[in-house]
Amino acid sequence: MGHTATAEAGSGGLTATEHRLANGLRVVLSEDRLTPVAAVCLWYDVGSRHEVKGRTGLAHLFEHLMFQGSAQVKGNGHFELVQGAGGSLNGTTSFERTNYFETMPAHQLELALWLEADRMGSLLAALDDESMENQRDVVKNERRQRYDNVPYGTAFERLTALAYPEGHPYHHTPIGSMADLDAATLEDARQFFRTYYAPNNAVLSVVGDIDPQQTLAWIEKYFGSIPSHDGKPQPRDGSLPETIGEQMREVVEEEVPARALMAAYRLPHDGTRACDAADLALTILGGGESSRLYNRLVRRDRTAVAAGFGLLRLAGAPSLGWLDVKASGDVEIPVIESAIDEELSRFAEEGPTAEEMERAQAQLEREWLDRLGTVAGRADELCRYAVLFGDPQLALTAVKRVLEVTPQEVQEAARARLRPDNRAVLVYEPTAADTAEAVEAAEAADAQDADAAATDDTEEAAK
Repeated sequence: MGHTATAEAGSGGLTATEHRLANGLRVVLSEDRLTPVAAVCLWYDVGSRHEVKGRTGLAHLFEHLMFQGSAQVKGNGHFELVQGAGGSLNGTTSFERTNYFETMPAHQLELALWLEADRMGSLLAALDDESMENQRDVVKNERRQRYDNVPYGTAFERLTALAYPEGHPYHHTPIGSMADLDAATLEDARQFFRTYYAPNNAVLSVVGDIDPQQTLAWIEKYFGSIPSHDGKPQPRDGSLPETIGEQMREVVEEEVPARALMAAYRLPHDGTRACDAADLALTILGGGESSRLYNRLVRRDRTAVAAGFGLLRLAGAPSLGWLDVKASGDVEIPVIESAIDEELSRFAEEGPTAEEMERAQAQLEREWLDRLGTVAGRADELCRYAVLFGDPQLALTAVKRVLEVTPQEVQEAARARLRPDNRAVLVYEPTAADTAEAVEAAEAADAQDADAAATDDTEEAAK
């Protein structure tokens, strides 16, 4: 089954065709002859929201196990073959999906497709106690290095646990807990694979310098014989009231280089016009050094050394607006918090200026075009819209939708959601004097936005 490649209005001339194999695998192709490379992206509709209590982190652990060999590819062979052919690869896990991707010289496309098909169809042949223990240790070490042993490392975990109540599918983050990682068994992993790693629970996109007919023939050859599986349970309901209804608050005393104020606001679901409006509001308020909060806290008041506001888009639950402010010197958090509330209140009352709207829309447009302008970025977005919203073509018109949002919609998003009774707040208070190592670690932590915190990759699995 196919879809004609006709450029839609607002797509910038980009096109994509859609196909479906008899076993249910959805395929999206986008031809781009600009450079002799091709990107392969495979999204499985499984993430941490599908996990059950006592087995958190299993989706991320299994992502690592997918790089530990399959029937015809032993050990780290997947990495070795792709990199030996001049390509790059990785995999990541989020709340809502697990993805695997390769960018290859165009003439090596068939190799990437064969590798992905081999592990989709035959991973259980290589999954054993040795590989399970090896990757369990890798993931636990990743947790120590990226979460437990760096300044502010557990902030994202703490805030999501406050913003989403106990029992909610998004209450825990993809990294999982140490106790649950230890408790996972080989049979848990095998059952996880049988349930979620089936062609009818996946979307495969291929973008770049490709021959669509030949690419489809390869996909049919390597993926077509993999059986489908219909036993996947529906994810738990992630719906919540639009606002939290009160301010949730936690004070953390740790050895961090500076006081910090972090907050998470419940925002509209991804895929909605209201979410785009909220994205523009956060961009105006905290998206870079021209933003209102940066100008107020860092430049004018000099009460902070860093101030940013970003959006974690989620489709199955309310999205999160992520505020991150690092205090300057001995400035107390109430001083910073008062200034933030003042700026948010002013924005809700007055709305954005014409100049702010133009700048924010240009900033988001550039970010979108950067993603769609690379074969890997476009392949990922095509998969995202296919898995989460059922229509990969929506990726090609995302820029158009952002540019259609009005200043009134941006103001309403701020008025309705950026309120003190709709946020979870985390306050960090240092327990020791600054050290050069702690400052350096804090700067590295600042470089990761909320989306990076919510997504775990598996590059170190090859080591």
